[in-house]
Amino acid sequence: MTIAIVGAGMGGLALARVLQVRGLEAVVYERDSSPNARDQGGMLDIHSGQQALREAGLLDDFLAIARGEGQDMRLLEPDGTLLLQEDTPDDAPLLRPEVDRADLRKLLLDSLPEHTVRWGHAVESAGDGVLRFTDGSTATYDLLVGADGANSRIRPLLTDAQPVHTGHNAVELGIPDIDRTHPDLAAMVGRGNYWVLGDGRSLAAQRNGDGRVRIGLSFYNTAADWFATSGIPFDDPAAARARLLDLFADWHPRFRALIAACDDTIVPRSISTLPVGLTWPSAPDVTLVGDAAHLMPPVGEGANMALLDGAQLARSLAAHPDDFPSAIEEYEREMFARTSAIGRESARIQELLTQPDASRRMLAFFRPD
Repeated sequence: MTIAIVGAGMGGLALARVLQVRGLEAVVYERDSSPNARDQGGMLDIHSGQQALREAGLLDDFLAIARGEGQDMRLLEPDGTLLLQEDTPDDAPLLRPEVDRADLRKLLLDSLPEHTVRWGHAVESAGDGVLRFTDGSTATYDLLVGADGANSRIRPLLTDAQPVHTGHNAVELGIPDIDRTHPDLAAMVGRGNYWVLGDGRSLAAQRNGDGRVRIGLSFYNTAADWFATSGIPFDDPAAARARLLDLFADWHPRFRALIAACDDTIVPRSISTLPVGLTWPSAPDVTLVGDAAHLMPPVGEGANMALLDGAQLARSLAAHPDDFPSAIEEYEREMFARTSAIGRESARIQELLTQPDASRRMLAFFRPD
């Protein structure tokens, strides 16, 4: 029985690895031409997803590359008021460690047999047991798993649901080698996450394992076409930084200094989600994992849910190796219940971020007493 996985992200690779551990094989088709064809993004907070890594036999390897100090957090208001500072002791348990997304992906890739992932295979269409790729080639399958993210080409086989803009637009920037180039800013950000919230905007600075600090500037309650009207000239990095500084002109100078210190990599990101609690009638030969199934706001749960999806689907398939329809139904029951609950909580957190007093609301969230 041929199991085809479309997408070599966290969910697809976790599925392939746990299937391998349980004696089943799969082929992963990935549109990127190689593992390093594009930037994989920043840090991931891996907490519940550690269970999937344990089932994959990779937990010890994960803990070796995870950054415990990444659990540090500082929460501030736009005027510079420090509301919360949490510094992680060196001997603290790694309950929510940060890990570079690229490092975790490499760990999963390296655990798979050679040629499990077929690079450079962009899906054009699928159905009736056949995958059709944009280069004209095809592949057959008995079970097809869409692990291909927000704009999944496999999702339409199961549901008409499409991602909807949340009113959140973000700009990603970064400061390379910050300890050497800007030691004063490095000390201000600290070892983990530095978060400034308020008045419909936020600044999130996050340490990466390579010495780069990634900075996300978020604009809430904005339209889907906001980038077109924002006046940010993304084709001119210096002018884009100047415009972003204008958009934060009323914030404390220390936060503006972070923006001014960023390099020329400036990326717009429009944030969309799938409906919370999305389900579909079970199909005998197709299912979804990760963002393809339950795209959520970026509040720290997406990668964890994708890892758990992969592990759960692998468990179900191993338990019913001759009955894929039953395995899919079992997996989807668990996945729908788990991700619906997490999706509601993620939406609640996203809503908090849109409020004028978001910093105080998040302080109450972290310190409810």
